[in-house]
Amino acid sequence: MRPTRPPQRRPRGSLRGSARIRLRVGFLIIAMVLSVFAGRLVQLQGIDPNSYAAMAAAEGMVQVSLQAERGDILDRNGKPLADSVDGMMVVADPLMTSDKAPELAKFLATRLDLDYFSTLKLLRTSGSRFEYIARRVPATKATDAVDAAERKGFTGIATRPDPIRDYPAGDVAANLVGFMGTDAPLAGLERTFQTQLAGHDGSSRYEVGGGNRIPLGESTIKPAVNGTDLHTTIDLDLQWYTQRVLSQTIEDSNAESGMAVVMDTRTGEILADADAPTFDANHPLEAPDDARGARSLSDAYEPGSVEKVLTLSSLINEGKVTPRTRLSVPGELDREDRPIHDWFPHGLIHLTLAGVIAKSSNIGTVLAADKFAPGQLRSYLTRFGLGQRTDIGVRGESPGILPSDSQWTHQVQDRIAFGQSLSVNAVQMAAAVNTIANGGVRVSPSLIEGSATTDNGVTVGTDTTTTHRVVSEKAARDMAHMMERVIDPDVGVAPAAAVPGYRVAGKTGTAQRVGTACGCYDGTFTVSFAGFAPADNPRFTIYVVVQNPRNGGGGGSVAGPAFSKIMSYALRRYAVPPTGTEPSHLPVEW
Repeated sequence: MRPTRPPQRRPRGSLRGSARIRLRVGFLIIAMVLSVFAGRLVQLQGIDPNSYAAMAAAEGMVQVSLQAERGDILDRNGKPLADSVDGMMVVADPLMTSDKAPELAKFLATRLDLDYFSTLKLLRTSGSRFEYIARRVPATKATDAVDAAERKGFTGIATRPDPIRDYPAGDVAANLVGFMGTDAPLAGLERTFQTQLAGHDGSSRYEVGGGNRIPLGESTIKPAVNGTDLHTTIDLDLQWYTQRVLSQTIEDSNAESGMAVVMDTRTGEILADADAPTFDANHPLEAPDDARGARSLSDAYEPGSVEKVLTLSSLINEGKVTPRTRLSVPGELDREDRPIHDWFPHGLIHLTLAGVIAKSSNIGTVLAADKFAPGQLRSYLTRFGLGQRTDIGVRGESPGILPSDSQWTHQVQDRIAFGQSLSVNAVQMAAAVNTIANGGVRVSPSLIEGSATTDNGVTVGTDTTTTHRVVSEKAARDMAHMMERVIDPDVGVAPAAAVPGYRVAGKTGTAQRVGTACGCYDGTFTVSFAGFAPADNPRFTIYVVVQNPRNGGGGGSVAGPAFSKIMSYALRRYAVPPTGTEPSHLPVEW
């Protein structure tokens, strides 16, 4: 038997050398790969980070605005004067829409009422991954359009939430509320309180692929901060009724325009502030420019004989006269620069001060005003609030015109005493007459409940209401008794302003208007009626102004009936009972 040869073995050193070579090659390859990655990283992060970040964004990152929900504008009972309803924006990814841009632009322009060429340009925007195609589109309309486009094979368009501003009451208080443009407020409270109402938009940045958001891709979100509601003192129902009465009055008298203000006598809160003609806030561009503002604050005009309430109550407060003071009133009163006449022809008549108000005598007012000491009447009118803005929170308010001390001559005072040579705005004058209704204490008018800050940094609202005494309670009561005689059908000039069952105090106004073309009295008139009820325990003060009635009527026959209707509605709406007391019977002649 032949012996078995033991198995041959490789030298140990040879095996280890081969393994080491393979390891070295592997490590070398790994090192080369890592060096390539390291170089790329250095290039991206150190050498030119911005250009590469921009390239990444262009290829796959989208940033969109997250719209804040705008605060509502509400009436005193929480009913919306302006709110936001569901809407959509239609957006596009031009990287995906550019190839079929002409066809898609035609389709979207037809479905969404867009301009074809503007839409085409947006769909072809170079280097963009996000473009707004349409804003503030009703949700159903936007969704239907995008769905239909996808069914036709178009890609790269989508919808995003985009609330639409809505004015559910249409033209009710539109002159105060204002309106929105596509991205910004253009008028009224919408503009004055933009910061509060708008809130702050947020933003979202996320990664897309194939026209869709990548679920686990990079994303960052800055949440939107919604706007805060604005609460007004307006009573929507009373505002609606006031506007309808005013519009009918303008139509019936063939007038140019009109204003009506309803105030809570005790608080100064404005319950209604109407303009005619006005506009639908949902379609503001369908109305002329001069119908889209608040005339009650922007228009300055001579108040006419309503001014006599302020003149004679101030004189009573000074102790110079009483309601029974006797005056011999000639048919014409010669003064330094021109004669003064009454609105009605007469010879020498004998009127009490109450009769001067009841008959609205210019001459009798001037004779009584002669008893003022120098500077007294102007001082009183300033305390009544004339010549200064009410600052209730409406842009473009006129302060009116009250001549300065240096301009205040004896002739100027004669005319101012009965309502010429000065100007007012309607809210300003309503607040002045309300001073008499409120027992001689002026309460500043308010349009905003609580407080809010305007765009110029002024805080307004019921929380900032101020009061100060202008005339004594007795002087205010005497004047109210005198004003009751204006409505008396036997002696007064405005029986049509009466409210059945209630005591009413009021005063007519008829003033010449200054034409813008000539800077002179142009033969047209401002007629008005201001008053309060119940006369012996006032709850509301109402002021109606009609510009250029062409039917020949005056304050008593044109503005008086409108006052009566509005006051009657307000008293019923707020369940104000008649006082059941006897009206004033002050003598008007002697």
